[in-house]
Amino acid sequence: MQTQLTLYQYWRSSCSWRVRWVLALKNLSYQSVPINLLKNEQDSPAYLAKNPAGLLPCLEVNGKVLVESLAIIEWLEETYPQNPILPRESWDRAKVREIALTIAAGIQPLQNLRVQRHHSEDPKERELWSRYFIEKGLKLVEGQLERIEKEKASLGRYCYGDSLTLADIFLIPQVYNAKRFAVDFKELPRCAAVYEHCLSEPACAASSPERQPDAPPSA
Repeated sequence: MQTQLTLYQYWRSSCSWRVRWVLALKNLSYQSVPINLLKNEQDSPAYLAKNPAGLLPCLEVNGKVLVESLAIIEWLEETYPQNPILPRESWDRAKVREIALTIAAGIQPLQNLRVQRHHSEDPKERELWSRYFIEKGLKLVEGQLERIEKEKASLGRYCYGDSLTLADIFLIPQVYNAKRFAVDFKELPRCAAVYEHCLSEPACAASSPERQPDAPPSA
């Protein structure tokens, strides 16, 4: 039976971008179902029936549901091994996951729209809150990239050498959000360099927020 993939996502969601990018990288066809976070469509009974957490993204596979971007991406990696995003050596895989989890667990949740709304109703205060935690978290990532640069005697084009990995899949959407919140990249040159390089990748560009059908014309 042919696998039917349906991705419930929002155009500007960094977690959704991660999954879209991997789907594009592995040349997988899927149906996209936009869920507008600004209109609270994630809290609709129909969507909550699929993902009780009311978060994005959500991948439906032949009627079965997977949630959480890291779990979805790991499943895609194991199920569709073409164009791998995890290195072959166990140590290298662990270092790549280290960067990805720094972002997934330590940065993104703190600037999530749900957290922003709980923190304040003032848009300016939300921006300051998000910028603080993004800057703090990306400085940790910058330090990780600096250590990798020393270990490998060069940074390479990506987070971990000269091959695209899971670390880049998580970093680039987070840097995109950082730019939305006016984060200063003077102290983040490695993050900025990897971001600029990855944006030129076809799969990254195709999955980027502005290229999504639910993106507003002005995006």
